[in-house]
Amino acid sequence: MFKRTMLLVSLLVYACSGFSQINIIPKPVSLIVPKGNQVLKIDKNTGVLIKDPSLKNSADFLNSYLTDFYNFKLNETSGQGLITLSLKAGKNKTKGAYQLTVNKKGVLIEGSDASGVFYGVQSLIQLLPTDQGVALAIPYVSVTDAPRFAYRSMHLDVARHFFPVSFVKKYIDYLALHKMNNFHWHLTDDQGWRIEIKKYPKLTQLGSYRNGTITGHFPGKGNDYLQYSGYYTQEEIKDVVAYASKRYINVIPEIEMPGHASAAIAAYPELSCFPEEPTRFPDSTIWSGPVIGKHVQQTWGVFDDVFAPTETTFTFLQNVIDEVLPLFPSKLIHIGGDECPKDNWKRSPFCRQLMKEKGLKDEHELQSYFIQRMEKYINGKGRTIIGWDEILEGGLAPNAVVMSWRGEEGGIAAAKQKHQVIMTPGSHVYFDHSQVKKNDSLTIGGYTPLSKVYAYEPVPKELNTEEAKYVLGAQANVWTEYINSPSKIQYQIFPRITALSEVLWSTKNSRDWKDFESRLVAQVERYKLWKVSYGTLIAEDGKK
Repeated sequence: MFKRTMLLVSLLVYACSGFSQINIIPKPVSLIVPKGNQVLKIDKNTGVLIKDPSLKNSADFLNSYLTDFYNFKLNETSGQGLITLSLKAGKNKTKGAYQLTVNKKGVLIEGSDASGVFYGVQSLIQLLPTDQGVALAIPYVSVTDAPRFAYRSMHLDVARHFFPVSFVKKYIDYLALHKMNNFHWHLTDDQGWRIEIKKYPKLTQLGSYRNGTITGHFPGKGNDYLQYSGYYTQEEIKDVVAYASKRYINVIPEIEMPGHASAAIAAYPELSCFPEEPTRFPDSTIWSGPVIGKHVQQTWGVFDDVFAPTETTFTFLQNVIDEVLPLFPSKLIHIGGDECPKDNWKRSPFCRQLMKEKGLKDEHELQSYFIQRMEKYINGKGRTIIGWDEILEGGLAPNAVVMSWRGEEGGIAAAKQKHQVIMTPGSHVYFDHSQVKKNDSLTIGGYTPLSKVYAYEPVPKELNTEEAKYVLGAQANVWTEYINSPSKIQYQIFPRITALSEVLWSTKNSRDWKDFESRLVAQVERYKLWKVSYGTLIAEDGKK
């Protein structure tokens, strides 16, 4: 299933020694290689000098990488070290800027801040040979670098299919190795509630379980009739957040509202507009068991049973938020806001009366009322909400960040309204889509080859210079309806995450597809070193 195709043409220019050419991805702002093809060797006797306590995270990450893949670690020293990590206020004040120098004196990484030193370490890692049988010789080089976008992110849906803490940490490492700084953790949906909320134990006792899962492509060829479950305790959440923090990655939780609420409603039916009605399903759904009462969904799609905009619901959601916020230091909190059918609201006497009382002309404005009420509560806790671009409908919440997924239109509209925007269009950065037209494994569909990801420009041409400042960056999404194993996630994200990292980090004018192709060959060798599955690199049209 995980067929690997090499870049045959580019292999001709790749030297197995690993230091005949430098292949850093994402491409640095400046890279200078002195004449002479000189190298510096490091081994178990090499010392690392940490000039500021805040840089220990970077040294620890480097040592962990060396231990995992080369079976040795560096010695921390208080004297002179062959590898030196230091803070330096240079000309570039950009958060994450760094300079990396390798010469006869050793390795010097200087960052504008601690995250900059960490990103310098990632570039140093890419100078290491991928052949574990050779000495660790790294080329002399001088790198000056800084990120283009402040927000560089990957998303992971753990609601449709659950993934253990051990893999979530590996996923975070993949982000770190690509100089990304945000992890969007999609924790709740119709098919499962995955975060412990102590005030509402049924969310995990009932809402984390479904009694079967469809097989094959939606609407399904059958049902496996197997109970499926999984959730993270609050202690596990804290552990993951701390792990990410040491890699300068901010973890953004997503608690879906008002739609995609079936799992929560299965646990607490009073959150529905119609608590006594059994869960409704599409006529084509292959369902396990009798339809009595509320259920966690066993199929994919969008469902009518959404949160009722009642005081009971708002109290519930505020209490959930009260437990979520202490777990996540993130300034940004994602509240979903997408794909909320209005059918139940339209036929609900309560909703009709509420709309009349509040002067809301339609159900879109009712959704805006819902989002703005939750935004006000979350703002009161010192946080800012992110919502999918549907939150534009009916009126945008005053301080919301918009995540534009249905193309770029939502992001453009939000930026023109002077709202911050994160671009994540399904056309270019949905990594659950197929990488080839005739995929060798089941996917949700779509077609997003590597070249299309690399060609993506997060700042739409429709925005002028001032409006473009509201584009924080971009993110790729990994929805897991058809992804049920760590190896399949790897297959879907590699090598596309590598292309995205260059889109988000490197300057627009420096990006060059042919040059990226040649550097990707060395990166594929690192995939092999990491023992990860990766997707096909050559599409049917001959482009990667």
